Amino acid sequence: MKIKSVELIHLDVPFTTHTNQHMKYWLPHWRIIQLCKITLSDGTVGWGETIPNYTWAKVPDDIADRIVGRSPGELLWDDALGAGLQQALFDAVGKVLGTPAYNLLGTKVREWCPLSWWAMDMPAKDWARQCSNAAKQGYMTAKLKARTWYDLHACFKAIFKVVPPGFKLDLDFNATLGNAASAIEFLDTLKEFERIAMIETPIPQGDVAGNAQIRNQIPRPVAMHYGSPPIMTTLQEDVADGFVVCAGAYNIMKQSAVTNEANKPFWLQLVGTGITTTWAAHLGAVCPQAKWPAITCMNIWKTQLLAEPIKLRGGYYRVPETPGLGLEIEPKAIEKYQVDYSWVDPPRHVYRYARASGEVTYYGSSKQSLHNDYPRDAMPVCEPGSECVPVEDDGSRAFAQIWDAVQHGHTLRRVEKKKRPREKK
Repeated sequence: MKIKSVELIHLDVPFTTHTNQHMKYWLPHWRIIQLCKITLSDGTVGWGETIPNYTWAKVPDDIADRIVGRSPGELLWDDALGAGLQQALFDAVGKVLGTPAYNLLGTKVREWCPLSWWAMDMPAKDWARQCSNAAKQGYMTAKLKARTWYDLHACFKAIFKVVPPGFKLDLDFNATLGNAASAIEFLDTLKEFERIAMIETPIPQGDVAGNAQIRNQIPRPVAMHYGSPPIMTTLQEDVADGFVVCAGAYNIMKQSAVTNEANKPFWLQLVGTGITTTWAAHLGAVCPQAKWPAITCMNIWKTQLLAEPIKLRGGYYRVPETPGLGLEIEPKAIEKYQVDYSWVDPPRHVYRYARASGEVTYYGSSKQSLHNDYPRDAMPVCEPGSECVPVEDDGSRAFAQIWDAVQHGHTLRRVEKKKRPREKK
């Protein structure tokens, strides 16, 4: 059995309407989905997907030269071939052998895998709307991009008003708490929110001493990305309760073996639509410590690209039992969203950070750069009444003046009075 052909198909899959109100400024290029379709010499087809502007490994441009004419079985564990191609290989080989992909990965330990909703940083009312939608769709956890430029207490209160009992939050700070001193001071204030389940990367992961101090003083699990700091340092210094695992099948199984020996849980972080989410289910089925809810961000797109969409029950999704990945691609979605480009730019915008006092700071940096710029400027940590929102270019002279003022790393600071709502006559 040989690989006859490989086809890469680019789609521009829109975000859900509410997600797009925020994601279009930060990660609009995540709309680009690259489908990978391989066909074997007997006509068997395997499918996979890559988020080319994010995923751990892209499919190489010369992939056809590398794999056509070769046996799919010999390529299964080559992570360097990219996310979508590896998924397609496991899908095709599983179909040929008449067995689910998890049987090619290891020994199944669970039939249902936990899955989490995902949302970027948003104002309180928007996070509440996201989490309410999550609960309605069967999720029982949400991983939120917690940021220090919001009044997070107000955000959590808004969320817990609209979600059912037992709904939990995992907070990813992406190191924006800066250092152990500010992190411990703020994280200690979260004691009133019992349903905040864990904290991810509160400060830079290379700060081993600081992370050890946080873990010893905060009564919640601390999660870190596997491999930073080196795994032996992480385990010897005991700076993390568990891990974020993001890699190809070969490296995931290596990391799974280490976490199992260390008795440390992890979540799989494999971003994609229903295709990648299904792949994550097969991996989660055989990794004993994949006990924390997986993060695939499936919820951010309008479609899962599947003929039969994934449905959750109480925060869990069923591992498919049919051969291969056990999915069927929705052909109408391919026809509708296929494009000939692989990048999407955000609209021109700035960020407006406002404090309850009326003090406003404008940043011209991208959201990714803001993760570094805001803590570098020693700005307040989750100050009550604070909020940061994008301001899009509306063509006005006022915006142009702000834009010019914040170029080259500069900020614009001034007091702005809140607009009072007009009285009805």
